[in-house]
Amino acid sequence: MPTTSDQTNHNLVVVGSVAVDWVITPSAERRDSVGGAAVFFAMAAAPLAKVQLVGVIGHDFPQASINDLERAGVDLAGLERSDGLTFRWKGRYHENMNQRDTLETHLNVFEDFAPKLPQRYRESDFLFLANIQPSLQLAVLEQMDRRPRLVGLDTMNLWIDIAHDKLLEVLARVDVLAINQEEALQLTAESNLVRAAAKIRELGPKTLVIKRGEYGALCFGPDGSLFCAPALPLDDVVDPTGAGDSFAGGFMGHLASTGDLSSDNIRRAVIWGSTMASCCVQGFSYDRLRELSREQVDARFQRFVDLTRF
Repeated sequence: MPTTSDQTNHNLVVVGSVAVDWVITPSAERRDSVGGAAVFFAMAAAPLAKVQLVGVIGHDFPQASINDLERAGVDLAGLERSDGLTFRWKGRYHENMNQRDTLETHLNVFEDFAPKLPQRYRESDFLFLANIQPSLQLAVLEQMDRRPRLVGLDTMNLWIDIAHDKLLEVLARVDVLAINQEEALQLTAESNLVRAAAKIRELGPKTLVIKRGEYGALCFGPDGSLFCAPALPLDDVVDPTGAGDSFAGGFMGHLASTGDLSSDNIRRAVIWGSTMASCCVQGFSYDRLRELSREQVDARFQRFVDLTRF
């Protein structure tokens, strides 16, 4: 893995879901709340890097959100418009906001999604494969004209269960895996995170980020180092939907903006991921991300620096 920076803002491709959610929290509810892994990732990465989005929407996807993404500077040449309805999800959060129940899932146009990368996306230096079927993630990798400098991946318990072999194929070809604690243990059949991390890094990804919600994140670096980042204590968590995807956006966005893949910069990227996730949860959908200025983002990053300095 290269470790030097050329101070160039590289293109960053994200491939994943675009959704319209119905989110219910203990204190509020929003129907037609735009979400999806690719949207949250793109809105979180856009203040830092040049993002190219690949996904699919139906005729019901709001034009206002298209406008928001474009205003944020996201390249939407890879966003496919299809007949039918956009992927829809409905969920209810528990009182502690850490757990949620899925009430409805309607794949709609996402069911037949076959990612197609525009030609200019195929030479991008940074690629993030958000949470979609491993076979589709492999198909995206095959479309790249050359191997990106850094490939990141997210997955979920469903694919660990029903597409385990394909997932292992993808893992062998990526540099970074970002998953939550339960998924890391499930993937390795381990009960200890350190042992699980060692097994995962043997599968391919030399950098492993384990997202732990309100307890922060652990990063097992390419040099075997361990870095622990806190979550920012907040008294106004509005909607946790998309926090993990926003983390990935901040993380990958920082690396793409600097071109520096050293262990030290990967640690900084973890803090940028935590920064964007902490902003995301303070509003429904991507509302808070949309409102952020670069000065506000930098100020939030500095709060993490102050929190961890001793």
